Amino acid sequence: MGTIDAVTASSIWPMEASIAILDYGMGNLRSVEKAFERVGALVSVTAEAERAAEADGVVLPGVGAFPKAMELVRERGFDRLIEERAGGGGPVLGICLGLQLLFSESAEGAGADGIGVIDGPVDALEANGHKLPHIGWSPVRWARPSPLTAGLGPEPPFYFVHTYAPRPASGDVLGTAAYGERFACAVERDPVYGVQFHPEKSSSAGLGLLANFVSICSP
Repeated sequence: MGTIDAVTASSIWPMEASIAILDYGMGNLRSVEKAFERVGALVSVTAEAERAAEADGVVLPGVGAFPKAMELVRERGFDRLIEERAGGGGPVLGICLGLQLLFSESAEGAGADGIGVIDGPVDALEANGHKLPHIGWSPVRWARPSPLTAGLGPEPPFYFVHTYAPRPASGDVLGTAAYGERFACAVERDPVYGVQFHPEKSSSAGLGLLANFVSICSP
C-alpha cells in the first residue's frame, strides 16, 4: 500500500490551514489528528463549537451508532455549526460515521434524523451474502473530478469498517466502492465533503485525500 513519513509529507504538502476536529465523545480522534499533522495542517481537537467555527476547515469523524452520535452532536451544537458552514462556504469533511451524520436520516437502531446538509437516507449495506461489517481494503471508483480527489488515481484502495451506507442523490456522489452492492462511499456538495472509508488508516492515498482537503481549506 505504501506509506509516507512525516518529513516527506510536510515537504510535499506544505499547508497553512487550520483544521478543527470535532470531539463529541465517539471516534479515534488521535489517529485523525496525527494524519492531518503529517500533511502539514495546523490541527486542534475541540468539543467547543465556538472554537471550531474559527478554523479554516472542520472535520466530523466518528465510530459507533448513528442515534447516539446525533444526540451528542446536538448537545455540543455541532449540528448548527455544520449547517452554518454549509450555508456560508466553510469546508466540512465527514469521516465514516461522520459522513453518515451529514445526511437526512438513518435507519440504524430505532432510526434518527441527521444533520441534513446532504439529502438522502442512510441504510444497511446490502452485502448479498458477504459478512458484515465490511472490514478491509476496497478500491474506490471516482464518479467525477473533484479537488478532494486530485492526484489520487482512478481506483485507489481505502480502508473501510462499516455496516451502513448513505444513499445520496446521484449529483452528490463523488465515489463508489463495491461490497455485495456498489454503494456511495464519497460525497461532495461544496463546501461539504464526506467519505465512508478511513483516510487516516489508508496509507498514501488517505494522506493524499486529507492533504487535498487541507488545500481546499487554505485561506
